[in-house]
Formats: sequence, structure tokens, C-alpha cells
Amino acid sequence: MGSEKQVSCGKVKIGGGAPISVQSMTNTDTRDAEATLAQINALADAGADIVRCTVPDMKAAESFGRIRLNSSVPLVADIHFDYRLAIAAIEAGADKIRINPGNIGSEERVKAVLDAAKYAGIPIRIGVNSGSLEKELIEKYGGVCAEAMCESALKAVSYAQSFGFEDIVVSLKCSDVQMNHRAHKLFASQCGLPLHIGLTEAGIGEDAVMKSTAALSALLLDGIGDTMRVSLTGDPVQEVVLAKKILKACGIRKPGIELVSCPTCGRTKVDLEAIAGSVKKALQPVSDLLEKQGRSLRVSVMGCVVNGPGEARSSDYGVACGSGEGVLFRSGKTIKKVSENRIAESLVELIKSEI
Repeated sequence: MGSEKQVSCGKVKIGGGAPISVQSMTNTDTRDAEATLAQINALADAGADIVRCTVPDMKAAESFGRIRLNSSVPLVADIHFDYRLAIAAIEAGADKIRINPGNIGSEERVKAVLDAAKYAGIPIRIGVNSGSLEKELIEKYGGVCAEAMCESALKAVSYAQSFGFEDIVVSLKCSDVQMNHRAHKLFASQCGLPLHIGLTEAGIGEDAVMKSTAALSALLLDGIGDTMRVSLTGDPVQEVVLAKKILKACGIRKPGIELVSCPTCGRTKVDLEAIAGSVKKALQPVSDLLEKQGRSLRVSVMGCVVNGPGEARSSDYGVACGSGEGVLFRSGKTIKKVSENRIAESLVELIKSEI
């Protein structure tokens, strides 16, 4: 899965078969080192592997250096327009720089940034966004489209490589799920550089969650993506939480405990929603521990005798419910029958006693 090329962002490898890393971006004023560092710590606690901070001026660049000294995760400096800020951030210890070569300025200025990054041994992320495509490409294609985004990215990569710089990560983002998907597929078919995937400006609330989940899951299941960011309006910690859930749902990260439960129907003769909820809540500490250990278990809570026994037998642990009772299974073997009011408790006891 992912690209052939691998780069290093601090201690985190991107591409070349490395695990897909999760990123987010602070929304604090980078000049406020204390507030920014607090948010970085919150993001790291939530599971972020890499955090990006904007560096809009020299005061922010100076603060970025202080923040980097105290950050437990690699930091990316987000730079636009002023090449001197990129160089200052590199000198301040940035683990990666995010630029758009098209808005940095002359060839001499772009080369100065690339040379500084090469000397420091850090990668550069070249970001293409549908909202800032070159006018000539919009005119060529008659508007913003996946083909224009891909051409813009390939052009920017070729430009950076012409200066002898190869440690590149690429992003192509827009807010349209289908266009976003096609742009990534087009680029991945033509270039083996690491891809930072995401759906930009997804919005706020449930709609944004659904759009981001659809966009990122489709790319991941196509084998596209080396590092990822979910873009939600609001607390960036929620971006990290959702990104991890997407990776687990796609089977890319170990989920700790994967709880399988049926949707219920007229055949269900127990309060399956209550039983499954109790099992999930009671096993959360076990799930967290297994996830930290890189392990996983499949636990099935099934509501009737049609699909229940087969699903429960195929899981590490499971229960198939009948009328007011349930049968416990472990690795395909029947353990015992219990009454409805004991199903959740008995299943949890069985799992905890053996983990």
C-alpha cells in the first residue's frame, strides 16, 4: 500500500511501506507558544503522529523554534508567500516544510528553500489545492477539475526535482469527494512519491464526518495514501479521532477490540442494543490496552439463531442469542448457555479472564 519512495518526518516514516500516519494542524496563534504547545500535546494524546503549525511571520517562526524544542511529535511548518519564513522554520528545527512552490516567488527563492531543506535533511510537502490552481490550468481545462489538479502537482514536483530535491510528499485536495478521489488516482498512477491524502474544507458536523469518511476510506481501500489528515471545522483533536476510526474501519490499524453486532430485526428476542452497549463499555479498557500492544480481538454479539451462531463461532469471542438467552463461543467452540440478564456480564468475564 502507498508509495515506493520513503521520507522521514522526524521519527515518523512516510511512504515506502511505512504505517499510514495521522496528521492534524493547530488552530492556535503560533506566536503563542504555550497555547500552541498545549494543543500539540492534546493532539499527540489523541494519537496524532505529526502536527502542522502555520508560520505566517518571523515572530511565529521564532515561537515555532521554542515549540519544537518541547514537542513530543514531529512538527511541520506551513509556509506561504515568504521564502524567508521557510528558511527560518527550517533553522528553528522543523521536521518538514509545507509549501506551494508557485507562491514562494522566483527560482532563486525556491532554490534557497529547497537547498536549506536538503541541508537539514528534511522533506517538503508540496500542496495543491483546488482553490488556488494556476489560472492557465483553469483556462486549459475550462475550470477546476481532477486533471488540472494532477497536472499542477506533477508540474510542482518536476520543478522541485529540477533543483535536485527528491524528498517530497505531495497533497492534492479539494472539497468535492469524487473530484478529490479522481485527482489522487490520476497522480498515483503517474508518480511514486508519498501522498498526503485528505478532503479539504469538508465542513462542520455530521456532514463533514460523512464526507471525510467516504473520501479517505475510498482512497485507502484503493491502496492510495501514506499519511492523512481529516479536515473538520472546529477542535482539531476530533480530526485525529476520526482519522484513527477510519484507519481501523478499513482494517489498516489494529482496532483493539472489534465489536460486531447485528442490526436486529423481528427475530431478535433479547435487548441486543443494551447487551452490546454493556459489552462495549466494559471492554473499552481492554480494547485500549490491546491497541497499544498492536493486537486485536473480534467480539461478536448477535441477536438470533440465523446468522448468530456462524458469526459468533468465526470470532475470537462471541454470543449468539435466542429467546431470553444466549450461547457463548470462544474460537469456534461452544462454552456455555446463559440467561439474558447474564449475557453481557458472562461474555466480559470470559474475555477478561483470558486476556
